[in-house]
Amino acid sequence: MTTSSPILNTQPLGPLWPTLDPFLFCAHHDDAYPAGNGAFAPAVPLDGRQIGSDFSRKDGWSMYHGDTVPGFPGHPHRG
Repeated sequence: MTTSSPILNTQPLGPLWPTLDPFLFCAHHDDAYPAGNGAFAPAVPLDGRQIGSDFSRKDGWSMYHGDTVPGFPGHPHRG
C-alpha cells in the first residue's frame, strides 16, 4: 500500500512567493506597525516615505500604496 503525501514541494519563502500563473503574484508582508490614531493611520510622522508607493520598510514597516492608512486600497485595474 502506497501513501502519497499531500505536500508536493517545499522551498524557503521570502517576500515574494511563487505562483503557477505568470500574471499573478503573491507577497508576504511582515510589518511592525506603530500605534495608530483614531483614523487608523500611524500616529508617527510619515516624513521620508514615498507616499502612494512606500515599500521602504523604514522603521520596520511600509505604507505600501496607502496615503493615510497603510495598505492596498482598491486598484482601478483589479479584476
